[in-house]
Amino acid sequence: MKQVLFIQGAGEGAHKADKLLADSLQQELSAEYKVRYPEMPDEGNSPYEQWKRRIQAEISAMQAPITLVGHSIGASHLAKVLTEIGIDESVTGIFLLETPFWGGDGWRYKGYEKLELSKDTATRFPKDARVFLYHTRDDEIVPFDHLALYAQLLPQATVQEIDKGGHQLNNDLSAVAKDMKSL
Repeated sequence: MKQVLFIQGAGEGAHKADKLLADSLQQELSAEYKVRYPEMPDEGNSPYEQWKRRIQAEISAMQAPITLVGHSIGASHLAKVLTEIGIDESVTGIFLLETPFWGGDGWRYKGYEKLELSKDTATRFPKDARVFLYHTRDDEIVPFDHLALYAQLLPQATVQEIDKGGHQLNNDLSAVAKDMKSL
């Protein structure tokens, strides 16, 4: 069975809200895949060090091949963690959905400086993993132009611009599942 780790977004009630995304992904992927959807600590504040420990523990508990998915701030955390830890297991894909870009021309909020990625991020991701970026044009939370900032930082990524769906992608991850199955 192929294992998928889905990291939720942040904010009060985010785990419950993003469960609809994780459930959509599981439904679209079928029984060949198992989507793991852990509840992240202190979702209202999303402290990086706590999330990093949890993400690292979840990845360590998985068996290859693994696929990693993050939504919103969860995707920011996932991307940052991947630049800081070594992963022994084979990672087939990294899927970042509606991801805020921190620093540079992106967001600058006190306390979130730790999520800023270095210019060599593309070389720090797991080497054989395919990278996919998804962002809706009508995202009411994370500006659409953050997608271009990530595309510039991760030139190896497949970029998926989606016209409609808002920040929660209409709770429909069929496009993500299709790309995941193609790996």
